[in-house]
Amino acid sequence: MESAEALKSCCASLYEKDWVRLLLGDSYHPGGLALTERLGQLLELRPGMRVLDVAAGRGASALHLARTFGCAVIGTDLSAEMVRLAAESAAEAGLNALITFQQGDAERLPFEEEAFDVVLCECAFCTFPDKPTAAREFARVLRPGGNVGISDLTRESDLPAELETLLAWVACIADARPLEEYADHLRNAGCDRIQTELHPEALAQMVKEIRGRLVTAQLLVSLKKMELPGVDLAQAQAVARAAEQAIRDRKLGYALIVGHRHTG
Repeated sequence: MESAEALKSCCASLYEKDWVRLLLGDSYHPGGLALTERLGQLLELRPGMRVLDVAAGRGASALHLARTFGCAVIGTDLSAEMVRLAAESAAEAGLNALITFQQGDAERLPFEEEAFDVVLCECAFCTFPDKPTAAREFARVLRPGGNVGISDLTRESDLPAELETLLAWVACIADARPLEEYADHLRNAGCDRIQTELHPEALAQMVKEIRGRLVTAQLLVSLKKMELPGVDLAQAQAVARAAEQAIRDRKLGYALIVGHRHTG
């Protein structure tokens, strides 16, 4: 296994690739913007709130939350290229008054204490090597009485070898944790009133869509109508098949987890 810093950098650089967007879609997480909106509802977002989107990627969720709830969103991501692309999207959408993006590490957030009303992180918490530190950082920048929300893959038992690879890590599978472990991270960071919602159907649908995109990509590559240098499509199919089986066996799932920071 690579070092924690090397793994974070590797994942961040891979998410910049166009082929990752091709396979994962625009939102990069199960349920797309519908589950982003559901998470926003659980977090009780409303106009005037200051929201931090950790590991914001290309900014699709931040833009949707600002449009839907009228809140001010700051998105942060480890990748400078993702920050650039997200800022471009916000400008094109005419949302610069509500949204900004800046580079930052989830385990060392570049913000003052109690700077936000809400902190959220979609389908990325499981990729952070130091999850307790990341959870404490979420709580540190959250005002007392504010809410924190995580959406992520869950695992209930050991996974097959295909789901322990770097590609599986990028797909948020390799280090998925049991649902209660995510809740414990929030509790240990100073949150209570934990709410959880299970959405395995969203993960199953995403994996189904990825398998379809892989078939199309393999066909286009074989016809020399597409080039995907450095991409092992056979391995990607193996990961997708293994994930599909793990979902059927209820070893893999997807959940929303929301906590409330203590006021005391």
